[in-house]
Amino acid sequence: MNNEETYVPAHLAIEAMRDNGYKNTAYAIAELIDNSIEADASKVELMCAEQEEVVRKRKMTRICKIGLLDNGEGMSPEVMKMALQFGNGTRLLQRSGIGRFGMGLPASSISQCRRVDMWSWQNGLDNAYHIFLDIDKVKRGESTVPEPRKAPIPEMWKKISGAFGETGTLVVWSNLDRLMWSKASTLIDNSESVVGRLYRKFLDRGKTQIILKAFSMDDVNTLSINKRLLPNDPIYLMGKTNCPEPYHDTPMFEPFGGEHYETKFTINFEEQEHEVIVRLSYAKESARQNDLSGSSAYGKHAKNNIGISIVRAGRELDLDQSFVVQYDPRERWWGVEVEFPPSLDDLMGVTNNKQTARYFKDIADILERDLEKLLKSGKTINQVKTELQDEGDPRAPLIELSFFIKNQLQIMRNLIREQGIGKRTKPRYDEDNAVRKATQITGERISQGWHGTSDEDQDKPYQVKEEEIAEELVETGYDEEEARKLAASTISQNLKYIFIETPLEADAFFTVRPRGGAIKVALNTRHPAYENLVEVLEEDVSENANKSIEERLRKASDGLKLLLMAWARYEDELPDGELKDGAQNARNDWGRIAKSFLKNS
Repeated sequence: MNNEETYVPAHLAIEAMRDNGYKNTAYAIAELIDNSIEADASKVELMCAEQEEVVRKRKMTRICKIGLLDNGEGMSPEVMKMALQFGNGTRLLQRSGIGRFGMGLPASSISQCRRVDMWSWQNGLDNAYHIFLDIDKVKRGESTVPEPRKAPIPEMWKKISGAFGETGTLVVWSNLDRLMWSKASTLIDNSESVVGRLYRKFLDRGKTQIILKAFSMDDVNTLSINKRLLPNDPIYLMGKTNCPEPYHDTPMFEPFGGEHYETKFTINFEEQEHEVIVRLSYAKESARQNDLSGSSAYGKHAKNNIGISIVRAGRELDLDQSFVVQYDPRERWWGVEVEFPPSLDDLMGVTNNKQTARYFKDIADILERDLEKLLKSGKTINQVKTELQDEGDPRAPLIELSFFIKNQLQIMRNLIREQGIGKRTKPRYDEDNAVRKATQITGERISQGWHGTSDEDQDKPYQVKEEEIAEELVETGYDEEEARKLAASTISQNLKYIFIETPLEADAFFTVRPRGGAIKVALNTRHPAYENLVEVLEEDVSENANKSIEERLRKASDGLKLLLMAWARYEDELPDGELKDGAQNARNDWGRIAKSFLKNS
C-alpha cells in the first residue's frame, strides 16, 4: 500500500471546508476577534482596504484586503503553526474561555478568502514572524504548513493603524472571493450590528476596544471610515450603546422582575454542577407608548435584535428564534439572555464555529411545537425530563430551563400587550363603523318592541349618563381624563355600545354591562380569543404588509373557527334536558339577532 495515500486528499478537502456554516462575513471576522480577546488584547482594529475594479464593464470600488490587528500577547513561531492548522491550538482541552475548538482562524479565513497571511510578535515589531495559508497552493499539493519566518509588517498597515505595540498579531485576508458585502461601508455597517452584539459585554466593561476603519489603496494616508464600535445590547439594559436616540445613552428596556431579573439555574451535567443565568427584560412603557407600531428608529433597531440571546463565556453565539412569534411586531419589545459557561458546550450542543447552541434550540422547538400535546397527555415537565434522561438524551437538563423561559415570555407578552390598552388617541368606535351600525340596528329593534336593561337609563339626564359611564371606565382601568372624553363622546353621538380592552381574571372572552344607557363590552385581553382574533386584525401592518396580512387573516380565521367549536363542545357536554335546550335556544336567538346586525355589513 502506498504510504502517501490518505482518506481525504488535502486538495479536495480544502474546498469542501470552505463551506463551514458562517452566517456572513461579520461572523467570520468574529472568529479572529475571539483570538484577540483570548490573547488579552485591549485594542482590536478591523481595517478594510478598497480599490477600484472593472466589473461587467463598470468601474466599482470594492474591498480587496481585510486586516485585523490586535495588541494582544502575540504568538511564538510554534504557536503560529498550530493556529493555522485545522483542529489544532493551545486551548483544545480548556473549558473556561472563548476558544476551544482549534478551527477559528483557518476555517473562518478560508470561508471568505483564498489566502490568509499572519504576522505575530512578542518583542517588538522588528521581531515579527510571518506565516500564511494559500488555498491554491494546497490544491496544487503543497499541504504542509510552512515554517514561520521573520518578516517585516507591510508599511501600508503601519500607516493605517496606531495599535501596533510591543506584542500583537496582524491577520490579513486577500484574494477575497466569498465576501457577503463587497463595499467597506456595508461590511462595517453590518459589523457594527453583529460584532457589537457578539462582544457587547467586553465593550461595555471596557475590557476591549474595537475600531472599524476603511481606506483606499490609492491613498493609505486617508481614512474614509474611522469609528469606535459601541455595544449592541439585544436586551437593552446597557447604558451607552449603538441604539438610536433617545436610548443611545440610557436603557430602553427595564429588568423584568426588578432586582430579581436574573434567575440562576444549577444544572447537573457529567456529575458536576454548572450555573446558567437567564436575564429577562421588556420595553419601558414610555418607549412603547411613543412607538406602538415599532416604526421609530429605535423600534427598527429592536426589530433587528429579536430572539433569545445565547451567551457563552461573555460572548454571544446566536439570537435564537425558536420562541419568537414571527408575524407579531411586538416581539421586538422583550429581551431574554441565556448565559452559560464553556463547560456546558456539549450539553448545549455548541457548534465548532460558535454560532449555534443546537441542543437548546432543539428543546425550545419541542416545547413550542409539542408542549400542549405533552401536557394534555398528563405528563409533567419533570416526567418529560425523566423520560429523556432514561433514554440517554443529552438534552434532558435543558427542559426545565426552556420551560421557564417559555412561561416568562408569555407573562412579558401580556404586559407588553397591556401597555397599549386604553392608550388610543381616539375611541374605538371612531376607528370602526361597527358600533354605529349596531347602534342603528338596536334602535330599530327597540322600535319593534324589543327592550333591554340598558334602555331603562336612556331617559336619564345627559350629565348623569356621562358620569355613570366615566365611573365605569375608571373602574375598568382608564385614566379619568380619557374616561370622561370617551363617555362624553358616547353620549353626544347617542351611541349604544362602548368597546374597551382590559385584562380580566375571568375565563370569559368578554363581559357585558349596561351603564348610562349604553352597553359596555369589555374584551378580555388575557383570553386567547383576543390575541388570535381581535388583536391580530387591528395591529399596524405597515411593515412586511403582504406577509403580515396573510398570516393575520389566517390566524383570525382560525380564531373564529376555534370560538365556534368551543361553543359546540360546551353545548355537547351539557346533559340532555333543560340546560341543553336552553343553550340551543340561546344559540338560535343569538344567531337571529346576529343576522340582523351583520346583514349588509
